[in-house]
Amino acid sequence: MTATSRWREVDGVFLLDKGRGITSNAALQQARLIFRARKAGHTGSLDPLATGLLPLCFGEATKFAGHLLDSPKAYEVVVKLGERTCTGDAEGEVTESRPVPELDPVALGEVLRSFRGEQWQVPPMYSALKHGGRRLYELARAGEEVERPPRRIYIHDLGLLELQADLLRLTVGCSKGTYVRTLAEDIATRLGTVGHVAELRRTEVGCFQLGSAHRIEDLQARLESLGELALDDWLLPVDAALVGEPALKLDPEPAHRLRQGNPVIAAGPPGARVRLLDPSGAFMGTGRMDALGRQVAPERLLAARQGGVG
Repeated sequence: MTATSRWREVDGVFLLDKGRGITSNAALQQARLIFRARKAGHTGSLDPLATGLLPLCFGEATKFAGHLLDSPKAYEVVVKLGERTCTGDAEGEVTESRPVPELDPVALGEVLRSFRGEQWQVPPMYSALKHGGRRLYELARAGEEVERPPRRIYIHDLGLLELQADLLRLTVGCSKGTYVRTLAEDIATRLGTVGHVAELRRTEVGCFQLGSAHRIEDLQARLESLGELALDDWLLPVDAALVGEPALKLDPEPAHRLRQGNPVIAAGPPGARVRLLDPSGAFMGTGRMDALGRQVAPERLLAARQGGVG
């Protein structure tokens, strides 16, 4: 295979069920190699410990990955009570042990309800946030701890799936930027003990659900049995993450002017992002309505080409 034919133009969203013990970027690169996608990116990292839904954007879909980064997420998490670790999860060393009180399901339900809604959360030291140009986890591994400003988050859902003596299996629905490890530690503290995340599985990202995702092994098996083009059948459209946005279908002349970077007269929700559709109904990118809802300006537009091997 020559350098020019190694990659091909692939456009769309692939829902990956990431396995345990691999970074999000490593999982992305595995899928990219199987697809031979020239351009790819993921939409919010999962820790190596975590499994589950990791939407991958190929080609033109990378232009709209930010929408998924900002989307709410949902998880299933197992919290191990009685032990605190340096990382907040099962990969870290145990730094503190405490007895686990007998848990009453009714009282536990009250504690979980108290965490729902808007709140402030201090990010953990073992995170990818930067301080002075360095990742926090790099500082943590060097034995340093720095002050981290709290961030506003929102817990949409927090429910109990299973209760054992020292294990809680919970569902968590949350806003972007929420650290489930910190949430697990805070819940344990409220219960009078310490804790950490033993298992974490992401089940939803925005409008996407884990049930529609495929593992790397599934992707490789499909390639070997049906060939490369069959992989594209598992791709969602470039605008799959934007299905909730209002659509604006354009006549030929306004569509042409928008493609040239010019705003055009159009009626839509004031100040809203809109999905721009060409006269045939095909997605051509996103635009932003003005404050009066009478004009739309181009925001992110698709390139002229679609598909093909390069």
